[in-house]
Amino acid sequence: MLPDPLPNKVLERISVLPLKPSLVTLQGRHVYLQPLDIVRDGTPLFHISNGKPITTENSTYPSYDSDERIWAYMNSGPFATLGDFIAYLQQGVNAADLLPFCVFDAKTKQPIGSASFMANMPQHLKIELGGIWYTPIAQGTVANTEATYLMLEHVFNLGYRRVEWKCNALNCRSRRAAARIGFTFEGIQEAHYIIKGRNRDTAWFRILDHEWEVIKKQLQATLYPIDLNK
Repeated sequence: MLPDPLPNKVLERISVLPLKPSLVTLQGRHVYLQPLDIVRDGTPLFHISNGKPITTENSTYPSYDSDERIWAYMNSGPFATLGDFIAYLQQGVNAADLLPFCVFDAKTKQPIGSASFMANMPQHLKIELGGIWYTPIAQGTVANTEATYLMLEHVFNLGYRRVEWKCNALNCRSRRAAARIGFTFEGIQEAHYIIKGRNRDTAWFRILDHEWEVIKKQLQATLYPIDLNK
């Protein structure tokens, strides 16, 4: 037996949502996200992701293995030159169903990474959060949690029913992050891709619209605990 037809108010969203997610700035307390601008963001993002020492207002982060810390499980990278990196960013900017963001530290206003709305399918009211990476300085902080919270809040407010998170099944950090944020693990799709000449099995996670209010409150309690005492 087929399920009942969806309500008209749900189906009407299909004709409203664009294939290319609309440009928007997402403002948080710890980070803010702006649509990626190649001229503004390309060089700074390259410098914080290429393994060379990173200097901030308070300290210097030493040289690191950029493949191990950032690019190992990504579809591209690491990048030997700024030109190669810019070409990679441009693919995301040009993609018909993708909107990449530059993630900024709210205090210093310096770029700390990138995240994207991608695999957008408004005809099914679903979208994916992906292309997520952060410079080592921001890894292990609240940056990823708040950026993901802001992205989730935005798309559920737009009327999406399903938000997906997919990663290499071997990427334990990404899988832990998805579970910590509140995504439900749905399983492993084996032999899903060939990436950099290697097999990739993909771990699938999702949040559905009716689950969001509970997850939202949990994230707010984690990100903004001082508010609970007001």
